[in-house]
Amino acid sequence: MIDVHIHAVPPNLPGVGSLSPLLREPPERVAAELRREMQTAGMSHAFAMGAWNAGDDDPLGINSTLEITPFVPGLRPIGIADPTRTDSEHFHKVERLLANGAVVALKGYLGYLHFEPAHPNYQRYYELAAKYRVPVMFHTGDTYSPQAKLKYAHPLGVDEVAVDHPECRFVMCHLGNPWMTDAAEVIYKNVNVWADLSGLLVGDDGSFASEEGREAASELAHGIRRAMKYSERPNRFVYGTDWPLAPMAAYREFIRDAVAPEYHEQVFEENARRLFRLG
Repeated sequence: MIDVHIHAVPPNLPGVGSLSPLLREPPERVAAELRREMQTAGMSHAFAMGAWNAGDDDPLGINSTLEITPFVPGLRPIGIADPTRTDSEHFHKVERLLANGAVVALKGYLGYLHFEPAHPNYQRYYELAAKYRVPVMFHTGDTYSPQAKLKYAHPLGVDEVAVDHPECRFVMCHLGNPWMTDAAEVIYKNVNVWADLSGLLVGDDGSFASEEGREAASELAHGIRRAMKYSERPNRFVYGTDWPLAPMAAYREFIRDAVAPEYHEQVFEENARRLFRLG
């Protein structure tokens, strides 16, 4: 199984914080916990978001993640597409990293950063993503920060760039929750749009097992099933957890219950292998 959406380092976004006290720990401690979670949940691969605004010597915000990857088999970084950077030297560095296969995808933090997907500052990232055949992932839907602006995180914004950049593959993280049906329409309409199922339910094992947690899981499962049925594209949904915001094993069971059994192999592994061009 493949988890396409985790965090191994703090995202460094406005108003967000570290997400979890664990991510403030030394790399060895994070690596040990991540290995344990992946083994318990049966994950062979995990893709970790980088940090925004990490500095000139870290143009995709992946250096801190790369301190952890040697200790976690199957862990790969996702680079941050920063729309506040437009200088040519920055993009030269980004291209070198992409050419070297340093990341499995790029990530745009819609909402957290007040830029729509069609903003001109993202265009060069799309060109490079197409050239090096890596997907562009977007945060969509609800945010973790009161400083975020939701209008930038609506999944309909992804439709515009999907049309204008047919050579790119785009991934709507979190299925645009709470706008799951809108996200499903974007997937249905555009052959180059996917969604991940990460971060729809957050908490610890206790909260997942609680009555309130089970009720929330049931409501979300209904939304996931509706979105998959509406889109008619089960081959374009991929699995993710948003760990450490959710325990990997408990989240796996939540999605296993939410997704029809006939789509489990696609959602948990096959779709991600195709999207991220894994061997």
